[in-house]
Amino acid sequence: MSQLDETDRRILLALDDDPRLPVAILAQRLSLARGTVHARLDRLSRAGILRANSTRVTPQSLGRGVAASIRVELDQHLIGEAIEALRGVPEVLECFAPAGDTDLLLRVVAKSPDDLYRVAEVVRLCPGILRTSTSLFLREVIPYRVSELLRAG
Repeated sequence: MSQLDETDRRILLALDDDPRLPVAILAQRLSLARGTVHARLDRLSRAGILRANSTRVTPQSLGRGVAASIRVELDQHLIGEAIEALRGVPEVLECFAPAGDTDLLLRVVAKSPDDLYRVAEVVRLCPGILRTSTSLFLREVIPYRVSELLRAG
């Protein structure tokens, strides 16, 4: 599924406002058949368009109020091992492979600055990682969102 149609967008925007909305109420609010909404949500889920519900949980609520990015330089021969090891670090929330000098870019969380040092060391000691550089996030200015993209079409 490469594109969302207007009905998909309306459903997703309504769920963005209230993600616990039952299908029947959602259908009523959007003037759609309940079966249509259910089938659309099922299809979106199967297509991997919907993220896991756990992404709605804030790290702060789990005692991880410190956030940072870690830039990683890799031994290119060990990229698979490095990524597999990083999957085992619970504080690594996301891992990207950007263009440029950085091989991997991680978004991590920690309990405190001292705990961030520990997390950065766990990352640095993963197989295949040659160097790291950590940047502390002071505050979130624009939170993760896709609602504006849904509205833009």
